[in-house]
Amino acid sequence: MGKQYLMAVDAGTGSVRAVLFDTDGNQIGCVQKEWEHKEDPRFPGSMDFDWVNGWALACECIRGVLAETSAAPEDIAAVSTTCMREGIVLYDKEGQEIWACANVDARSTDEVGKLIRMNPALEKEIYLQSGETYALGALPRLLWVKDKMPEIYEKIGAVGMFNDWLIKKLTGRLAVEPSNGSTTGLFDLKSRKWDKTIAERCGLRGDIFPDVIECGEVIAPVSAQGAAQTGLKEGTPVVVGGGDCQLGTIGVGATRPDQAVVFGGSFWQYEFNTASGQTDPECRVRVNCQAVPGVWQYEALAFKPGLVMRWYRDAFCQPEKEAAAAQGTDPYDLMNREAAKIPAGSYGMMCTFSDVMNFISWKHASPTFTNFELDPVKFNRYTFYRAILENTAYLVKGHMELVREATGNMPEEIIFAGGASKSPLWAQILADVIGMPVRVPQVKEATALGAAILAGCGVGIYPDIETGAARCVRWDQVFTPNMENHKVYKSLYPVWRRIYDAQLQLVNEGVTKPMWIAPGL
Repeated sequence: MGKQYLMAVDAGTGSVRAVLFDTDGNQIGCVQKEWEHKEDPRFPGSMDFDWVNGWALACECIRGVLAETSAAPEDIAAVSTTCMREGIVLYDKEGQEIWACANVDARSTDEVGKLIRMNPALEKEIYLQSGETYALGALPRLLWVKDKMPEIYEKIGAVGMFNDWLIKKLTGRLAVEPSNGSTTGLFDLKSRKWDKTIAERCGLRGDIFPDVIECGEVIAPVSAQGAAQTGLKEGTPVVVGGGDCQLGTIGVGATRPDQAVVFGGSFWQYEFNTASGQTDPECRVRVNCQAVPGVWQYEALAFKPGLVMRWYRDAFCQPEKEAAAAQGTDPYDLMNREAAKIPAGSYGMMCTFSDVMNFISWKHASPTFTNFELDPVKFNRYTFYRAILENTAYLVKGHMELVREATGNMPEEIIFAGGASKSPLWAQILADVIGMPVRVPQVKEATALGAAILAGCGVGIYPDIETGAARCVRWDQVFTPNMENHKVYKSLYPVWRRIYDAQLQLVNEGVTKPMWIAPGL
């Protein structure tokens, strides 16, 4: 037997990939195939998942990474899976797929409205037990199937998630795990199991829930059919993985309670590990099971910070784009260099884009810049750009305070990962606003690495998840807060909250349009 490898198969929103790691967490190879989810023209906002083509692409990725790395199938010590959360797959009683939708499917607005009208207090009751509101969970989608496709609904034998679907295709066995299963809104958080009474209270069947197996456990070996389709060796252990965010936190070293990660990309997520499955009495923040048994995770989401940056770059920074193309560099680097010269607080100017999460009434204000003067030296495009960076750091501070109110706990530092962490200016502003160190890992595929760590734990390569993460995760740099800047931001943060509240009130009165609003609101 040669060197041992661990494989992660990741079904993301826009692509599927197979990633191979050695047992020290070094990425050996990655093959990725893009996929797209088609809208059913009859149902606006729908996003159907094509499981036939999806599995064919997953098999291509697995075969491709074995070929690319020349890794022998017998050297794969274990495989695990991860995926976009909230995407669901329905199976008939024979275990065949009969319906599936991707995570950003938005066809069930009517069903959210129906649930709210049926019992206005029910959403809060379900949240306090499950950590989920109707905004992201499976409940409205299952009701949609019941209402709009009764012939499919009658045939349902089981409901599962995409990472479980990958395991079923590899092994023939279906079971759901707590980290992604809990995002359905149909789990009891504390027991980390399905609660069929939640489904029944919403008018859904309670007999469609498969077994639950904990993250990091071997579920089954690769079957003969799975081996023939993927090129893996029959009998290779398959280990239960988890949802992308939970495995992403493991892949950047946050495995213990009271550790926290900010993932900065198109969306920004604050993930805080906790030893309790207790929810927020005011229903403002999401709570999921972490992919570490006995750990849960508070999750505060902000929609669109990365997309706001892209909009600003493309709308106002043509000179930087042209200069960057000529120099072979990134326009953000040029923008950051100039924005770093603007003092902390952007001369008192603020903007409202993404906001602190309020899960039970989730919306963002209309985009606004305010409190600037007609002085082109101080208030130029770099000041406006810096204000966007500061807006995002303020909302992270808001998320940290929100979670502290619910749990009584704060982290001692923040791990900062995702595309935004490549910006040293953004990382420094984040450290200055929150007043604590910001640690940036060296990582390309945090989610896949988290899956590989679970795979290694399942077969005993690592004694536990924490040890596996400590062995595999490496660090790039640590940003320590400038306490003078922190003082400035500490005084400006409550002002930003008041400005944001006023802008949100205009949305609530119908005067302005929200930048983003949850379905059914």
